[in-house]
Amino acid sequence: MIASLAGVVAAVGLDHVVLDVGGVGLRLHVTPGTAGSLGTGSAARLATSLVVREDSLTLYGFADDGERELFELVQTVSGVGPRLALAMLAVHAPAALRLAISAGDLVALTKIPGVGRKSAERLVLELRDKVGVAPAAPPAGDSGAAAPEASWRGQVAQALVGLGWNPRQAESALDAVAVDLGEHPEVATALRAALRVLGR
Repeated sequence: MIASLAGVVAAVGLDHVVLDVGGVGLRLHVTPGTAGSLGTGSAARLATSLVVREDSLTLYGFADDGERELFELVQTVSGVGPRLALAMLAVHAPAALRLAISAGDLVALTKIPGVGRKSAERLVLELRDKVGVAPAAPPAGDSGAAAPEASWRGQVAQALVGLGWNPRQAESALDAVAVDLGEHPEVATALRAALRVLGR
């Protein structure tokens, strides 16, 4: 198993990065928050999880080993695949997700697209005793230069649609948070604010 990769960030997308490792560009699926914390041309080390399917090999990247372990743990629950596991980490920070599961917070869990009440109950039932004590969340890092409004709105809308909301819901959430965010917010900050609105 590939446990981690270190190299130079060759490209950053909303939900992926390309890491140049020894001259080989490896594409890793990541959360928007992780993508927003990386800059093209910078050195990076990401914990990784390799998902092997009959017709594909897919790498997922994480800010640290704890995030990767949680990604792999939630997939032990029936019906949770890598895409849904990554969505969980996009909506909730690892510490918040651990806390929601251990406390049986179904409201927080059902804010994740693709997780209904029954799925949330199954997550709590199967993982409550396995998630451990939630560590303190580190402060969010600066995600680099701010993007123009058209760019950040488009990126956040794309991320929300990718997480399961429809375009109209995504635009409504962006309209609701745009005033408070200022002219040029960080994409990761805007995404978190929009997710809070959609989770109400």
